[in-house]
Amino acid sequence: MVASPLAVGPVIAAHASATVAPAAAKCNVEVDSAGKYHVWGEGFPGGTTVTYSGSTSGSVPIDKSGRFDLGGLTGSKYVVKTADGKTTVTCAAVHH
Repeated sequence: MVASPLAVGPVIAAHASATVAPAAAKCNVEVDSAGKYHVWGEGFPGGTTVTYSGSTSGSVPIDKSGRFDLGGLTGSKYVVKTADGKTTVTCAAVHH
């Protein structure tokens, strides 16, 4: 069991840094039960705002953990950009 905490330590450190590093930002989109689109992302700079564009556009605040969540949208293709313009992410379609 001594090796287990050592193996878990770097994973936790990598996960923690991924939530604040814009390079790790990702975005997903899927159809909800009402036939609308649900877009969410993680790994963005916490406490900032991102803009999204596609069939609908606007901006959304990023929570302290680096996540956002939007529902009731139309269209399945979205691009999310940080306010400073340094990170642009195309949302990947998720199918269940």
